Amino acid sequence: MPTYHYRCKNCDYDFTEHQSFDDAPITVCPKCGQEQVRKVFSAVPIEFKGHGFYRTDGASHSSK
Repeated sequence: MPTYHYRCKNCDYDFTEHQSFDDAPITVCPKCGQEQVRKVFSAVPIEFKGHGFYRTDGASHSSK
């Protein structure tokens, strides 16, 4: 089940929730009760593993 990060625009309360893809997004802040909650989107880290991702991989090392 995915974890979503939310922040309230009214009181700046940050929280995360485990929700199904079918669940409606949370709009009411659990701390202040205002309908000012929005999802926070951030970059997903990418990790390249294996051969072929580095400049030195597969490069021919000719010594002339």
